Amino acid sequence: MSYEKVSQAYNIIVGTKQTIKALKNGEVREIVVADDADPRVTYKVIQTAKEQQVSITTVESMKKLGKACGIEVGAATVAIIN
Repeated sequence: MSYEKVSQAYNIIVGTKQTIKALKNGEVREIVVADDADPRVTYKVIQTAKEQQVSITTVESMKKLGKACGIEVGAATVAIIN
């Protein structure tokens, strides 16, 4: 379900640094986090999303999340922006 949401979203941001920046700017509607991603990578994104009261959805696979974004590598976090 969330893979479809990501693949159909018009504006997304892939990557933790860009996601955190967009969260702090108030541009993010929803965060998608891969369960198999390293917690050291996703922790700051999750904390920032909670601070900004942005909904967080989890998916099971980085590889599938990356594919839903149209990239060849796995994605730990994806932000769906306004």
